Order: sequence, then C-alpha cells, then structure tokens
Amino acid sequence: MSANLSESLEPPRVGATLQSLRQAQGLSLDELSRRAGVSKSMLSQIERNQANPTVAVVWRLANALRVELSELLSGATKPAAPAIETVASHATPSLASPDGLCVLRILGPIDLAGQFEWYELTVQPGGALESAAHEPGSREHLSVLGGEMEVSAGAISQALKVGETARYAVDGPHAIRNRGSEPATALLVVLHP
Repeated sequence: MSANLSESLEPPRVGATLQSLRQAQGLSLDELSRRAGVSKSMLSQIERNQANPTVAVVWRLANALRVELSELLSGATKPAAPAIETVASHATPSLASPDGLCVLRILGPIDLAGQFEWYELTVQPGGALESAAHEPGSREHLSVLGGEMEVSAGAISQALKVGETARYAVDGPHAIRNRGSEPATALLVVLHP
C-alpha cells in the first residue's frame, strides 16, 4: 500500500510533453528559453526528466507554448493537426461594407490576424473600400483576378487590370475602388510590421 501511495505522490513528469510541444511548434531550446524566461540548461534538464520544475516555471512554459497548464502537467498532448486542413466555403467568414458594394472574405487563419492577413475582395461597380491608416510600416498587395480596380494611397492613384498587382504603403488613408461597369475581384494581402 505504501508503494502505491508513494507513486501517487510523485510529481508529474513534464519532460516528454514539453519536448513534444516545443518541437511541434518548431521552437529551439534557445527560443523557448527566451520566451519563457527559463534558462536553456533548465529546459534541457526538464526535458530529460533530470529536474522537476516549480509550478511557476511550468506556468511560464505553458504560457510561452500557448497551451493550458493542465496539458503540460497531464502529459497528454493534443492530437496532431491534420496534414491538410480544409475550410468549407460556407465556413469562411466575410465582411461587407455598409452599402453592400464591397465584400471581404477572410481567407487567412485568425491566429495570423494583425501580422499577415489575406482576403478575397469583391467590389461592385461604383463601390469603394476606404480604409484609415494602419500602423506605420504596414503594406498591402492587391492582385486583380477579375474586372478592373483603382488603388489610392495618399495622393497617388493607380488603375489595375486583370493579372496586375499593386504593392503600396497603408500607413495613411487608402482606398480600393471599382470605377468599371462590371464587378471586380482581387486577392488582398495585408502585411503588418
């Protein structure tokens, strides 16, 4: 009976789980050390089950890996993501301008928002997607797939035909317009610094 009691009092071994999560995210020991504020040597010892981390260290590691504390302590890892993730057309979120003349389908994953975003943009004749300034250093890349569009950034405007791409700074007011008589479609990529 005492053997069972001592086994249940043994601290959880987080080494294999820590290593698995770190490698799944493509992090080196140095990178995880920097993110978590835990020394590289301590991380190495934890992964080899040569050291038992304090709750505070496990909490910092869970935060750095963006996982629940319980996931790291339980030793259970989430199933691996599928090799190909598919999002059905009806499940792709979209935003429409108040007048309904512009529709942005959000193609990028939500976890990249604010860093790297991409959209399918459809602008009806006479429609305009007008935007306020983004943070300094932000850029947009607009590739016209159908119809014609006009991009304005600051005081400069440029007409675009099918197959053309415009790359421009968006740290000031900017707009994308359809001055033609047919709907226009494009891919819009936004890069944030």
